[in-house]
Amino acid sequence: MKMGIVQRLCSSWSNVFRLGNRNSYSSFNKSVDPTNPSCSSSSFLTHGIHVFQCPDAVGIVANLSDCIASRGGNILSADVFVPQNKRVFYSRNVFVFDPVMWPRMQMEEDFLRISKTFNAMRSVIRVPALDPKYKIAILVAKQDGRLSVDITCVISNHYRSPENEVIRFLDMHGVPYHYLRTTAENKREEEILELVQNTDFLVLARSMRILSSFFLRSYGKDIINIHHGLLPSFSGSNPSKQAVDAGVKLIGATSHFVTEGLDAGPIIEQMVERVSHRDNLQSYVQKSENLEKQCLTSAIRSYCELRVLPYEKKNTVVF
Repeated sequence: MKMGIVQRLCSSWSNVFRLGNRNSYSSFNKSVDPTNPSCSSSSFLTHGIHVFQCPDAVGIVANLSDCIASRGGNILSADVFVPQNKRVFYSRNVFVFDPVMWPRMQMEEDFLRISKTFNAMRSVIRVPALDPKYKIAILVAKQDGRLSVDITCVISNHYRSPENEVIRFLDMHGVPYHYLRTTAENKREEEILELVQNTDFLVLARSMRILSSFFLRSYGKDIINIHHGLLPSFSGSNPSKQAVDAGVKLIGATSHFVTEGLDAGPIIEQMVERVSHRDNLQSYVQKSENLEKQCLTSAIRSYCELRVLPYEKKNTVVF
C-alpha cells in the first residue's frame, strides 16, 4: 500500500528523537556516534542535549563544560556560534551522563545557575530517553505527502471517507482525524485551537490555510510550515505546470516558522534538486513533492533535537 503523509507521520518518533547522524561534528567531537547506544561504556548512561543563548562573555564554554564534567558527564559534540559584530553567544552540547549521579532536577538547577550568571535569554535541556515525547498536531490539505513522525491528531478541511487508506491507517494507529470544513468567512480557528491546545508545536503539511493573527497569538507556540520553491514566480492553482512550461531547471522547498507575514517566517531548512527537459509534469510534481517531504522531515528533526535557535528577528541558527 502506498504510504502518504499522515501514514508515515504515524510511523515513529524514533528517528526524530534519536540524535541525528552528522557527517562531521565540531571542535569537541569524539569519535563516537551518539545515535548508537553502544557508544556508552555503561548501560546506565544516557544522552542529554543543552542549548544556550546569552550575551557573549568570557568563560561561557568553560562554565558549561565544567558543569557537565563535574557531574560525571562527557561531551560528545559541541557547537558554538558568535555572530560577527554581535555580542550574542549560541551553543549546543550533546553529552552522556549517568542519571543516578546527575538527576534530572539537579541538572535543571545546575544549568539554571549558569543561566543566571550569564543573563541567558535561552537555556533548554532535553533528555530524550527520560523526557516526555513532543505532542504535535498536523494540519493537512487534500494532497498526501510522506513524513516519518508520530502525530497525536490530523486536522483537515478535506473530507475522507472511512474506507480511505489514510483514515484506515490512522484508525489502526489510534490517531484521530478531524474534518473541519472551512470557508473564507469561517476558518473554524477556535475549534482548531481547542483540538491543539495540549500540543507542543504544530506542523502545516501542505496545508493551504492561512492562519490569522488571532490564531497565532492564541496558540502561542511554534508552528512549522513547508512550501515549494516556485513562489513568487509561479503562483496560483497549478504552479508546477507553469514551471514546466517555463523550462525551470532547479526546484526547491523551504520549511520555516509561521509568522503573521505570509511565508515570511524564519527559515529552518531548504533543499533544491535539478530537473531537465526530460521531466514531464508527472515526474516534475513527484520530485517536487519528495523534496518537500524531505525538507519538512529534516526541519522537524532539527527542531526536536534542539538544533534550531532564533537569531535576530527573521533568522535562525541551525546547528
